[in-house]
Amino acid sequence: MAFPLDKNAPKKEKKKKPVWREWLDAGLFAIVAATLIRTFFFEAYTIPTGSMEGTMLINDYLFVSKLAYGPRVPMTPLAIPLVHNTMPFFGGKSYTEAVQWKYHRMPGFGHVERNDVVVFNFPAGDTVITENPEMDYYQACRGIGRENVMSRSKIITRPVDKEENYIKRCIGVPGDVLQIKDARVYINGQPNVSYPHSRLNYIIKTNGRPPAIDEAAEQPQMINPNTYVCNLANDQVADAKKAPNVLAVDLYLNTPAGLSPADPEQWVFPFDTVNYKWNRDNYGPLTIPKEGTTVTLTPQNIAVYRRIIRNYEGNTLEEQNGKYIINGKEATTYTFKMDYYWMMGDNRHNSADSRYWGFVPADHVVGKAWFVWLSYGEGGLLKDMRWKRLFRGIHSLEK
Repeated sequence: MAFPLDKNAPKKEKKKKPVWREWLDAGLFAIVAATLIRTFFFEAYTIPTGSMEGTMLINDYLFVSKLAYGPRVPMTPLAIPLVHNTMPFFGGKSYTEAVQWKYHRMPGFGHVERNDVVVFNFPAGDTVITENPEMDYYQACRGIGRENVMSRSKIITRPVDKEENYIKRCIGVPGDVLQIKDARVYINGQPNVSYPHSRLNYIIKTNGRPPAIDEAAEQPQMINPNTYVCNLANDQVADAKKAPNVLAVDLYLNTPAGLSPADPEQWVFPFDTVNYKWNRDNYGPLTIPKEGTTVTLTPQNIAVYRRIIRNYEGNTLEEQNGKYIINGKEATTYTFKMDYYWMMGDNRHNSADSRYWGFVPADHVVGKAWFVWLSYGEGGLLKDMRWKRLFRGIHSLEK
């Protein structure tokens, strides 16, 4: 038997949350929202070095669009929110590798195009010297030997999405043929775009007085009497040549074409000085791997593809008497599973880039540099604000 409800009965009041609970809920919501935005839409990034000068400057704060190339689903999902790979203050890993997901990228507005400014995970950052994380582990091994590095340092490995973030310009896309002649980049036989703010080192000979360089240029360093080295942007070279005390301005090429540097720490990819007499200023030609393309493996080119086969695409590779065993089977060819890119800094003589660690796999791409929202110089935020750079897009700054 049903009984009618008493409309005049007092209503039971909903228990009010304590203030601490309201703050906790708001904080959790903010963390979840910020994590989703950072993962799938855009992320803040800071320029830490001068490798991209003068397009990007040290202490430029910019947003990186994840939608430009499609957001990458996290491959290491169990991690402290809003922290990249190291716990602030306390140190140590901010993630666990107990769960690892395969690489997957959601649809985006486009693909990486030639000359885009791209943020990506540092390919050689899969192995890190904990005492000096900024040092390239592989370069250190070439310089003093792997056994010495291992005996002197603590080494850790990192998954792809927890490697350090780098920012460079994409010079070559999959299938391109790249070559560098006297520090000038050529793509598919044609000179690449030369931006007015891109920088190179020059030798300046004078009549005895230091060269009169404008304030925007770095101060010249004397290497011989009346001879200086100066880092100049493309749009500063003509004025430097016109200075009354300057006799000649020439590119500074530290290693002639056809020779590899004597110092192993200055060797360039693929670090085979027998088959590849390349250096930072005279390099290639080199074809950038493209997904689905097949190459023939030889003793002369295996150095180019060894890391792709083993590290980036997860195969086993054994080399026996000039023969190659991939995943337990003898192979004479290899077909790439991913696209690859070639990244270089705009400050070409002061940039650790693809010349020194090779290709950037597609699964390492984070996003496209979007616009600068804050920028200041050496004087600090209050004294040296770069007002003209605020809220300007990357394509505007590179002109």
